[in-house]
Amino acid sequence: MEVGTPAFTYPEPSPWPARLWRTGILLGTLLIAIPVLVVVASLLAGYSPAWQHLLSTVISDYVFNSIVLMLGVGLGTFSLGVSAAWLTAMCEFPGRRFFSWALLLPMAMPAYIMAYTYTGMLDYAGPVQTLLRDTFGWGFGDYWFPEIRSLGGAICMLSLVLYPYVYLLVRVAFLEQSTAVLEASRNLGKTPWQTLFLVGLPLARPAIAAGVSLALMETLADYGTVAYFGVSTFTTGIFRTWYGLGELQTAAQLAAFLLLFVFTLLILERRSRQRLRFHKTAVRDFPTRISLRGWRAALGFSVALMILLAGFLFPAAQLAVWGAANYLQIFDVRFLQLVSNSFMLAALASFCCLLLALLFGYGKRLYPGPAETAAVRVAGMGYAVPGTVIAVGVLIPFAWFDNTVDSLLRETLGISSGLLLSGTLIALVFAYVVRFLAVSLQTVESGLARIRPGIDESARSLGHSPLSILRRIHLPMLRGSVLTALLLVFVDVLKELPTTLILRPFNFNTLAVRAHELASDERLADAALPALAIVLIGLLPVILMSRSMPGPQESA
Repeated sequence: MEVGTPAFTYPEPSPWPARLWRTGILLGTLLIAIPVLVVVASLLAGYSPAWQHLLSTVISDYVFNSIVLMLGVGLGTFSLGVSAAWLTAMCEFPGRRFFSWALLLPMAMPAYIMAYTYTGMLDYAGPVQTLLRDTFGWGFGDYWFPEIRSLGGAICMLSLVLYPYVYLLVRVAFLEQSTAVLEASRNLGKTPWQTLFLVGLPLARPAIAAGVSLALMETLADYGTVAYFGVSTFTTGIFRTWYGLGELQTAAQLAAFLLLFVFTLLILERRSRQRLRFHKTAVRDFPTRISLRGWRAALGFSVALMILLAGFLFPAAQLAVWGAANYLQIFDVRFLQLVSNSFMLAALASFCCLLLALLFGYGKRLYPGPAETAAVRVAGMGYAVPGTVIAVGVLIPFAWFDNTVDSLLRETLGISSGLLLSGTLIALVFAYVVRFLAVSLQTVESGLARIRPGIDESARSLGHSPLSILRRIHLPMLRGSVLTALLLVFVDVLKELPTTLILRPFNFNTLAVRAHELASDERLADAALPALAIVLIGLLPVILMSRSMPGPQESA
């Protein structure tokens, strides 16, 4: 550059687009935060006699069962997830490559479907107990069999479905541990299991804490499993208070107390992820696997196989048997209507989530100020909030709006407006967006992070506006991330049960709701077809996830 020549600077964007993007981010965040704010604000309202009744009768049961459920699921997901991660990441045994991705399959099976299936298999008239009676000649009362419909049964079902959260994070942590540390442990004569407990687990603690925290947040959000097993928790209490007592305000106050548990877990998960960054090694030298021989190889194979059988293959096979036996009776116009309703809701919600994710993600990229960063973080917290809490938080302001408009029209024009928002698909889709926006947002932000800032600067120097850059440059480069975001939200909405149960319009069913209704009526075989449809569609993101799993060269 010649002396005296002014340095080139990229033109700053016009202040109007900046104001529009920032205003859109802040308004969108406020809209997304309304349900949680409404639930928290309910604590400031008065407490009705119904609350006093709950406090003196069932609140202690809700707290006790929720804590025991969390402790049991935490222990179960830790045991299953860490064992599976250590075997597939650090050991070599027959079938390891298959189990590395197959152990993710339980993520496609919602916990409530797992509960229905195991109940059918393990109940008195199920195939397991029938086989025992036929084999040993036992009759009723001659033997003891564990009760599946219990708190212990709920712990087992949730552990089998949620352990992949721990498995995914801990497997990555094991693969990123220093080879030198692990080799030193082996050179000191430690066995593989001693190396796991003395070296592997301490180094993987942040990943374990993050994975278990995610599993516990899903545990607190569960409704279908605990309701079907008759376990009293905060989620079932919210339903009973609203539908049984007609006390929406009291239900909101119960939801607020549930949020205390959730926010505690959310803080733990965030801190664990921050610590996780500092436990990663800079060199990507994957540790040499421990070759298992003889009975040790058979044991490793058996452990991985039993986890896969219990978590996916047994319940999936039972659903397939029921579905094949009842296919002609169930597959009719009504079933196709269920599929249509479910797909329509999932498509609407996933598209809305994607639009907001692009607004937040691209807006934060354009204007990465503290206010925008905080707003995006708040908007992405909905995934940690249980569906029952969000549903109650949506229902209260929407019902208030409907009642206010209806009263105004009755007084002025003498007509009734009816339900404009509550009891419509608008309320349901809005609740889905609040719940699952984080899924789209994380996927879009991950895709944007892979686009070099220099591309934006070059386009801006050529006179392109931020919207033009997004439309002409970023969206084509984000095609994979956009499709992934749409798919993940689509499947999550398809599986969502409590939000749909509370907010669905009258006489409007989805696959999840119909499966729940049939199972509640003890028509487990009839519930198989809608349940199987959910599981098969749920396999899509699992397959997508398995293809992107990190790991050493498989040829090694």
